[in-house]
Amino acid sequence: MAHDRRFRFGIQLARSPSGADWAATAQRAEELGYSTLLLPDHFGDQLAPIPAVMAAADATTDLRVGTLVLDNDYRHPVVVAKEAATIDLLSGGRLELGVGAGWMTSDYEQSGIPHDRPGVRIDRMVEGLQILKGLLEDEKPVSFTGEHYQITDAVGTPRPAQRPRPPILIGGGGQRILSVAGREADIVGITASLTQGYIDPSLGKNVTADATAEKIQWVKDAAGDRFDDIELNVQVILTMVTDDREATAKGLAENFQLSTEEALEVPQVLLGTVDEICDQLVARRDQFGFSYVIVNDSGFEALAPVIDRLAGT
Repeated sequence: MAHDRRFRFGIQLARSPSGADWAATAQRAEELGYSTLLLPDHFGDQLAPIPAVMAAADATTDLRVGTLVLDNDYRHPVVVAKEAATIDLLSGGRLELGVGAGWMTSDYEQSGIPHDRPGVRIDRMVEGLQILKGLLEDEKPVSFTGEHYQITDAVGTPRPAQRPRPPILIGGGGQRILSVAGREADIVGITASLTQGYIDPSLGKNVTADATAEKIQWVKDAAGDRFDDIELNVQVILTMVTDDREATAKGLAENFQLSTEEALEVPQVLLGTVDEICDQLVARRDQFGFSYVIVNDSGFEALAPVIDRLAGT
């Protein structure tokens, strides 16, 4: 891989019982050496990402904050642009803006927001992305006429602190969305393809090392000359520090219809001793180019010694 970026680590969290607890969590993430604290965008028992991102920024000094990812179907891009610029300004330039086309069927069912087929949702997100970029990058009024959005002389104020704008993250597992990401995003996340709208064991074959290599090739093909400017990201769904990674992988493999060998190679899983996990991350950066690793709450404290060893190297 041409990518030789230094490691950095993010944590995705979605729940907290109080403001004081959330502030303490953000401070703990900063203390452990995490680069970024990110929030998903779902209905149900989760914090709303925009206010929670701002609260996390307020509680910290250097921690970057962001969304993983805002669902374009829930949020008009003119509104997102203003919110993103405001957070970036008030945080002193610490926002990473993750945007996506939406995927979780239950969110649409609960909210009554129309759940269009993936192609339509991606079309709408691509239009929204052009508007977002225009408003965040350009001080001049922005107009746009598309199939899904029409805006006239919208002005991107306030101006974000980062120039030309906060970095944009797009993640995905299908060829179309990853091609969009290759052309448009600063950070590209490689995930399972979630077109069915929910998580089930059949996803296993979609996150193998071979499937991952194919997805990165789609990004590369679409990105062309700008591929080396893209930061490649992997979101880890299971982090477990254990002395017996084989046994743990065996159980995981059965759940996801994979062989134990395949399960051990899945980039979205970190299993083993601290030394083994460090070795896995270095090997995956060499193989795939992943330098930006995001874990969920299962890895929050467990990853601390790994971050200590690898962050910035």
